[in-house]
Amino acid sequence: MSFVCFVIALVILWQFRQILLLVFAAVVIAISLNSLVRRLVKHLHISRPQAVLLALGLVFLGLTVFVVLVLPLFINQFEQLLQLIPEGFNRLYLWTSDLLANPPTWLPNTLSVTEMPALSELFQQATTLGTQVFGNFFSFFSGSVTIVLQTLLLLVLSIMLLSDPISYRRLLLRLFPSSYRQRADDILAKCEVALICWLGGVSINSLFVATFSFVGLVLLQVPYPFANAMLAGVFNFIPNIGPALSAIFPIIAAVSESFGSALGVIILYVLIQNLESYWISPMMMRKQVSLLPAATLVAQIFFATFLGPVGLILALPLAVVCKTWIEEAWIVDILEKRQNPSEPAIAMAVEVEPPSDLPAPS
Repeated sequence: MSFVCFVIALVILWQFRQILLLVFAAVVIAISLNSLVRRLVKHLHISRPQAVLLALGLVFLGLTVFVVLVLPLFINQFEQLLQLIPEGFNRLYLWTSDLLANPPTWLPNTLSVTEMPALSELFQQATTLGTQVFGNFFSFFSGSVTIVLQTLLLLVLSIMLLSDPISYRRLLLRLFPSSYRQRADDILAKCEVALICWLGGVSINSLFVATFSFVGLVLLQVPYPFANAMLAGVFNFIPNIGPALSAIFPIIAAVSESFGSALGVIILYVLIQNLESYWISPMMMRKQVSLLPAATLVAQIFFATFLGPVGLILALPLAVVCKTWIEEAWIVDILEKRQNPSEPAIAMAVEVEPPSDLPAPS
């Protein structure tokens, strides 16, 4: 009977998965702002309500500066970049056609001129599809009422969770058996720390990627470097897939100038991603719960398949939380205790100091 009730609960939750994803995103935002609130309370010696208001004021000030100074420049350059995409596709098509019509000596003989019509048709279709997709990309996100309403709901939920996190935490702990609430509270603390480490690390990584992309694109004289750098920083929040997507726009923009410039953009983005992967990330995310690259990619495919685009964006924080719970609740509390019942379980997650304002378990 309990198993049937559990299955029914899962089916009901699945029907509301989009709302649950929105709630999870609000939890991530509230956790990051709560970290700022703790620092304000500690360093300024003010009460928590005052710290919450000050933190929200700082965030509002930052968003205002972004909307007034940064966003108009990005929108202007992004609109011009979208208009440049068809020209880039056309130049790529003409260059490929000329290459097949007059093949150089180093080109393999298997690529003959007889294959040119099929390839030409393929490029024409790709040009039409690319123009439609990229042309509607900006208009969709700027004119969608649903996105605006979901953003407002996300902000409201984040502020509500931030105003009284202890009460919501105690409410969540009541879903667990009384004998396991203390342990569940410890696991929630580790999930919180892991999310804070991930968010701080990926934010610094994105700033690094955006800055070096802007400098490199300016040196290469690629059109609209600011918009391309902003896209590189935003897409960096999506591992594996994001960097590849962010390189599409500057490469197409560079193709409209020259193929040497496009080659320089490819080399630039490969260099930046290698620096970010092998130097910046290991240095900034030492405390992060480590995720293997293959596990990260599988998590992205899984969450994107079952939860859609929002699942892809939230794939990494979801994977961090799932990994922490699997290690602590399943491996440590069940498997290791069964193997060594007389020895205390050894946690596999990164040992970090939990936040100081954790609620007392009920």
